[in-house]
Amino acid sequence: MRRLLWLLTLGALAVALTACPRKAEEQAATETAPAEETSLPGANVRVGLAFDAGGKFDRSFNQSAWEGAQRAAQELGVQIFDFEPADPSQVGQGIRTFAEEGFDLVIGVGFANEPAITATAKEFPNVKFAVIDAVPGEGQLPNALGVVFREHEGSFLVGYVAGKLSRTGVVGFIGGMDIPLIHKFEAGFRAGAEYAFQEDGIQGRVLVGYVGNTPAAWNDPAKAKEIASSQARQGADIIYAAAGGSGLGLIDFVKEEMCLREGGAVRFAREDRFADVPKYPAYEEKCGEGTTPLFFIGVDSNQNYLGDTDNDPTTLNHGLTSMVKRVDVAVYDTIKSVVDGTFQGGVKDLGLAEEGVGYALDEYNQALIPEEVKARLEELKQAIINGEIQVPETR
Repeated sequence: MRRLLWLLTLGALAVALTACPRKAEEQAATETAPAEETSLPGANVRVGLAFDAGGKFDRSFNQSAWEGAQRAAQELGVQIFDFEPADPSQVGQGIRTFAEEGFDLVIGVGFANEPAITATAKEFPNVKFAVIDAVPGEGQLPNALGVVFREHEGSFLVGYVAGKLSRTGVVGFIGGMDIPLIHKFEAGFRAGAEYAFQEDGIQGRVLVGYVGNTPAAWNDPAKAKEIASSQARQGADIIYAAAGGSGLGLIDFVKEEMCLREGGAVRFAREDRFADVPKYPAYEEKCGEGTTPLFFIGVDSNQNYLGDTDNDPTTLNHGLTSMVKRVDVAVYDTIKSVVDGTFQGGVKDLGLAEEGVGYALDEYNQALIPEEVKARLEELKQAIINGEIQVPETR
């Protein structure tokens, strides 16, 4: 009965927020029931996830968090409930309802949830809270954990890949919301690309564009596509997006355009590193001599598979690599700490040394990255971990 009342309460909250019955139904919390409710250690643990703008199926940041929660449901037996805001102004609205119901853990997915988590954690000291990408209560609340990442470290590695493999010597970066968090992605990517350019004696360029200055920037693929088109016209053949759901616009652009043709602002600075990679029929038909493939670099989740145009990973794939940010592992580990009684408030900072960030290598891009580049990436990764390379966090 208590659970039914809670569902009705959150449904009423959604009605108040959206003023639309259909939207209210869509915004009501959903539950993932454990596979073996009575035999798993977390069967009596309830976890609420409050998502950021963009929704849990953005194929990036939010979805990675959702996948970590799903793993916890399956392996630990916890009950997972979630709240998705209908628009950016509603981010964090589900948090208090979770707390009032006495949930064991409430996770705010995204920095925008931090103010609500901080305020609610102070009011409900017996409920545990966590924020992904921000630190609640300046790390001083015993019942609230902030999980942050050194995104600049992982971005350095994918920037190096871009700088090393770009045929034009021009690479692009598309940020979502123009904020310090995304500046870390930009700074790391730029540093990695310039490191590669310097190694090869190339006067390369890094083009930068941001989708916007409000939370709506996380869910505007049309704007990201427009930025990608502009960067490609200036010669960028590899573009990295740290833009949440907006990044899908970059992926669409790359898969539609497929290649750049030499001429105008597009100049080839080095040999074609992908000449021996088998091309799919549509690419062969549209592109030919005097062209070079277009690539995107994914973010947060491994998005390499999204570049597979013909359902054949043995042919050219437009996903060069992805800067993997292990939000899924962070969510899973936080839930597990509540189940096994080891949860502690404060701050958890994850980078290359903790395997919290990295780059994706799989069947979709195995043939795209030469063995010598893979070996060099491992050397650079270790140099960053050892402090021999200091990756900048800001512009």
